Amino acid sequence: MTGPGLDGRKAIARLIARDIPEGWHVNLGIGIPTLVGDLVPEGREVLFQSENGILGMGPAPDETLADPWLVNAGKQNVTLLPGASLFDHALSFTMIRGGHLDLCVLGALEVAENGDLANWSTSASDTAPAVGGAMDLAVGARRIWVAMEHTTKQGVSKLVRHCSYPLTASGVVKRIYTNLAVIDVTARGFEVIELIADVDFETVQARTDAKLHRKDVAG
Repeated sequence: MTGPGLDGRKAIARLIARDIPEGWHVNLGIGIPTLVGDLVPEGREVLFQSENGILGMGPAPDETLADPWLVNAGKQNVTLLPGASLFDHALSFTMIRGGHLDLCVLGALEVAENGDLANWSTSASDTAPAVGGAMDLAVGARRIWVAMEHTTKQGVSKLVRHCSYPLTASGVVKRIYTNLAVIDVTARGFEVIELIADVDFETVQARTDAKLHRKDVAG
């Protein structure tokens, strides 16, 4: 079972990178999603957009080669792929709000069984105290996938019947990747489409507040 820590977060990000089709335009939120850009299978072209004004963002650079002026929206150093474009916030958010992103991958504090997304909080103890551009991305991108640990450090499920945190957007999440399973949000609720190695359906259900439904589960 994949647990917390960098290796666990990379395992989640690797599954997402595996599933992004050729040629998609993708925005990556803070946290686990930022790792996805480093893990796209060799030979597959995915154009990553950053809301601070980059299209064609490449993987993280070697620390010795990092350009301090070249960062993503989370202020992490990045590289540019051949043909990349740089532009201002106005054009960047025109792309986002105009529906030109095929996918946005976001972290979350909670996802409800109807696809409601909560990824910010007014509490000073949480790591995402402000919503930032997530509201624009959540309603502007054609698809929203979530990358997160299945539970909090205290073992509380992040997949819930109803969100208790302030909503980022209603009914937008299509798929969730956790350290236990890959889960689609469907008309009947959460549907498990893939189990992580050495994890069974009953284990995932025991750690999930909302009801899970079975598909032809791989894994």
